[in-house]
Amino acid sequence: MPIGPFTMVAIYIVCWWVVLFSILPLGMNQADQERPTDGAQWGAPVRPQLKRKFITTSWVSLIVWVLVMVLVFTGWMPLPDLAPPAGTPVR
Repeated sequence: MPIGPFTMVAIYIVCWWVVLFSILPLGMNQADQERPTDGAQWGAPVRPQLKRKFITTSWVSLIVWVLVMVLVFTGWMPLPDLAPPAGTPVR
């Protein structure tokens, strides 16, 4: 196995956050939004639909993660070995 389970989880978390920030602006159209009169923030969406976006983020990042794992395990995207060679004194 080229990488351990901790590294696999870390790669999934990174994929999840990248996909989240890609999906967050989707569906946010402020053209049909009325100007707030109660002091609310103008740029805040009326219905952000965060639950739907988190679910979408999870399955899209799972697909991205599987593609990355396939590339790593087939050798197309090798990860560097960060451990020192055996027998090398550690300073």
